[in-house]
Amino acid sequence: MASETLLEIRGIDTFYGPSQALAGVDLAVQQGTIVVVLGANGAGKSTLLKTISGVLDPQKGAILFEGRPIQKLEPDRVARRGISHVPEGREIFSLLTVRENLMLGAYTQRRATEIERLMEVVFGYFPRLRERKSQRAGLMSGGEQQMLAIGRALMAKPKLILMDEPSLGLSPKLVREIFAIVRRLREEQGATVLLVEQNAKAALEVADYGYVLELGKVAMQGTAVQLMATEAVRNSYLGASRTGKGHGESGTRDPHSSPTSPAAR
Repeated sequence: MASETLLEIRGIDTFYGPSQALAGVDLAVQQGTIVVVLGANGAGKSTLLKTISGVLDPQKGAILFEGRPIQKLEPDRVARRGISHVPEGREIFSLLTVRENLMLGAYTQRRATEIERLMEVVFGYFPRLRERKSQRAGLMSGGEQQMLAIGRALMAKPKLILMDEPSLGLSPKLVREIFAIVRRLREEQGATVLLVEQNAKAALEVADYGYVLELGKVAMQGTAVQLMATEAVRNSYLGASRTGKGHGESGTRDPHSSPTSPAAR
């Protein structure tokens, strides 16, 4: 049975002042899947997530969530529709405790019993947060802060989780741990995740489908298996030391891949 399309992006253009960051981007996320967006610094990956969550307004195009347009909504209204954003750099409230940070993530929830239930779910995935629930968040390690950022997003009971570079600055061991949690969220909670990552190998190992952004445009897309087998992805993002054969079935390249202006990340 085919999954329903939860998020659909149609031809969006986003600018930072006079500089175009996204140019005609089309993207779809099916319910219950993990979709990864790959690309170098400056490709427009973070801009894409900020545009979806309402932090930035697209100058052109449409963003449909559950079939309804959201591109003109303020970020708080986007969040209330069921989209949680785990930003690059975590952006936790460092002077507040772990519990207080999690409570802020639950601002859309009205019942105290439901908030406590959600907190137990978060502690189940991240036991270290339970151990440190009374500690100031700014005193935790980078890995623990990333766990807190994800946990805070889960407190909103999101239908879609936007994750921006969750592996940034973490050790290989913690990267594996974070991506194992992402996989569990999909398998156990039925979570839908749109993941922006530079660690292509780790991301493609958990993803169902992927897109490659190059200077604000979709240059390639395909299943995670197809992208891992694609010569361009292997050479640019997977650290391949030798040239592969690059069979045509491995991913689909956008023929309109030449940008007209520089893109912001």
